[in-house]
Amino acid sequence: MPHFPDHPDLQRIPCVWMRGGTSKAAFFHASDLPEDGTARDRLILAAMGSPDPRQIDGIGGGTPLTTKVAIISRSTDPEADLDYLFAQVVIGENRIDYSPTCGNILAGVAPFGLDQGLTPARAEVTTVRIRMVNTNSLCEAVVLTPGGRVAYAGDTRISGVPNPSAPIELRFRNIAGSSCGMLYPTGNKTDTVRGVAVSCLDNGMPVVVMRAEDVGITGYESPAQLDADTELKAKVEAIRLEVGPMMGLADVAGKVVPKMTLISAPRDGGHLNTRTFIPKKCHDAIGVLGAASVATAFADAGTVCGALGGGLAVPGDISVEHPTGEFTIRLFNDPTEARAPAVALLRTARPLFEGTVLVPAVG
Repeated sequence: MPHFPDHPDLQRIPCVWMRGGTSKAAFFHASDLPEDGTARDRLILAAMGSPDPRQIDGIGGGTPLTTKVAIISRSTDPEADLDYLFAQVVIGENRIDYSPTCGNILAGVAPFGLDQGLTPARAEVTTVRIRMVNTNSLCEAVVLTPGGRVAYAGDTRISGVPNPSAPIELRFRNIAGSSCGMLYPTGNKTDTVRGVAVSCLDNGMPVVVMRAEDVGITGYESPAQLDADTELKAKVEAIRLEVGPMMGLADVAGKVVPKMTLISAPRDGGHLNTRTFIPKKCHDAIGVLGAASVATAFADAGTVCGALGGGLAVPGDISVEHPTGEFTIRLFNDPTEARAPAVALLRTARPLFEGTVLVPAVG
């Protein structure tokens, strides 16, 4: 295929578009982006096609799950191999939210780093230590590397992804309070906000858990039905705005955290059923670290999950049902962490294309 010619009014940015878990993101080397944060954000927004909510003039997918960016570099932290800065491009707005990390996109970080030569592969299996820059927390990603190359083909299936792939095990430790400073940032396992019982947790992701019936729904509605329920969305958002400062997150009106998860009894053999807002649109599934926080809540009978039979011995697996399937979270005890259970789970990932993004020259 002929090389696309250079144009003085277009910038070329090397990029790999990858699926990580049930999300997709543009992966960039940090060294290929401007060091200045403002200039970097302008370039990313132009590449993704924002602020147009359809992102027609960019590579963004027009949904929160396909409008993500991963910025990767070798880590200067002696405890890590790679640094991962996650950027959530806010749909319909000309800005990027760096307050959360993303556990789904995290699944693609180790394969990207190995493929790009940022960290060496070992024979058969490689463990890559990743520093999640947004929350300054660590993850170990265990990747199959037969012959020293990343394996993408495999028979591991995850809900929300139609095709099987090679498994990637993500092991999280010391992530309690990663954004809020405490596992239960309000100081309570249950609070009442606007007449609704809530449990506020941060075991890798700030999440507010509440019973679906307490906000007037069954919890089994489809994401489309919930997105169309303007009264419900206004109620959930009002709770989110009030609880944000209680969790130490200050004003959250312009943030994508905390995530809001409505729980109900399971229907398909799991431990609980969920519907999650991220934060103003209902998720088709549930985020990796959001599921970790929800599973942690379920393991504690003192939270709002107690009414659903919550309170399980750790170590143990908790099956979290969501609109497109289920997500199993493994909780285990870590001798270095007394505040909360450690978390492990399986994801899959693969590159979708590699090339250059052609971005209109921005000043």
